Amino acid sequence: MSETGLGRNFSTLFTAAISSNLADGIGRLAIPLTAVALTTNPMAIGLLTALVYVPWLFFGVPAGMLVDRMDRRHAMALANVVRMVTAAGVAVSIATGTVSIAVLALATVVLGLGETLFDNATNAMVPSVVRRPQLGSANGRIQAAQVGVDMFVATPVSGLLYAVAVALPMVVSSAGYVVAVVLVLVLPVAVARPRVEPGDSADPISLREAMRFLWNHRYLRAITIVTSAVGACIALAQSVTILLFVEQFGVPDAAMGFVTAGIGVGGLTGALTAGRVMRRWGYGRTLVAGSLLGAVGLIVVGLAPYLWLAMVGYAISAYGISSWNVPWATLRQVLTPDRIMGRVIGAIRTVTWSMMPVATLVGAWSAKAGLQVPFIVGGVGALVVTVGAATLLLRADAQVEGATAAEAAAAAVRQAGLADDAGEAEDGGPRETAAGAGAGPAEDAPKEPSPVPR
Repeated sequence: MSETGLGRNFSTLFTAAISSNLADGIGRLAIPLTAVALTTNPMAIGLLTALVYVPWLFFGVPAGMLVDRMDRRHAMALANVVRMVTAAGVAVSIATGTVSIAVLALATVVLGLGETLFDNATNAMVPSVVRRPQLGSANGRIQAAQVGVDMFVATPVSGLLYAVAVALPMVVSSAGYVVAVVLVLVLPVAVARPRVEPGDSADPISLREAMRFLWNHRYLRAITIVTSAVGACIALAQSVTILLFVEQFGVPDAAMGFVTAGIGVGGLTGALTAGRVMRRWGYGRTLVAGSLLGAVGLIVVGLAPYLWLAMVGYAISAYGISSWNVPWATLRQVLTPDRIMGRVIGAIRTVTWSMMPVATLVGAWSAKAGLQVPFIVGGVGALVVTVGAATLLLRADAQVEGATAAEAAAAAVRQAGLADDAGEAEDGGPRETAAGAGAGPAEDAPKEPSPVPR
């Protein structure tokens, strides 16, 4: 996959995302596999799965504050150093026979804390390394790294490593985080700090501006709520995924990675094609189609009598979820000022992930009636939410067009201001306006364009 068209800085960021997600994917399969070896209690496995979402609930906004305040390269490096040490610690506990559900739960939380910081900084940095028309393609490739590498490459590798030695996946995961640290630190400073436009008053440690922006932006606020509802349904459905394939369909531990790789084909395809689909269909229809496919795929898994059909349904769902994630990430970036990007993304992630831990535990509880029940309940729920919110989602294109026009107008105003300043310097004094000499600054200055609808 050539990154020539998106530039060297994006290539470096993309490669760092690949390495970090390779480490994530290896650990993400190894931890629940280790847990299943300790217990097959659905509630215990569901609790471990729910803990994946907890860091975004409590640390999503603080992570955004850090991303807006500090050099984003340093934030990403810090996150991965912490995760490297944690993965190595889990490997040692497995090797010494001291591993337990409590140890795995603690590691899950710490790894998740690092993920909030790394992913937030990655998403916030994308608009700084590519031009706006390239955002769809860039986000698609970042999503491909997150889904394709995580599921298609990392999980089969993790399964094979687990078969060789139970502690080996976490050792390799730790090394992957180190590689990502080296890569992000070679990015230039210019792309690592938030852009602040002339006249902006941005206090990077204050949440007030970011939270006020998100609350007052009616469209962004509404679509965040829809995303929260759909995400909760998906989390409910996926709460006992490992148990479903290992216990009900009889997949051996070492082969579990290949099952998730097959599922990952759908997610990778969705990520790689979403940019082209967006250009052809627009943001709104891509969002609706992606959410519908995600829901239908989950229902297929819930009704599947055979392993191959469950894998096909899961792959369809993964395709739909990836197809949703690309326009959603681009939409957030287009509608949000860069100076508050980290905080707004953190706030959105906190809201959208806030119901997922509870939904996961509800899914684990419903699995007592059958391991496929959560998929049926979650899939139907996601379907209902999508149909009900279709009109809202289809308005996404108008929002993007409005934001683009407002930004172009603001750029023209700034350019006109620079030209006026140059004219004053050349003439040695203030220039007269068309209305006549002596017009005041308020009458002379162009009006600021209306903000994006709130």
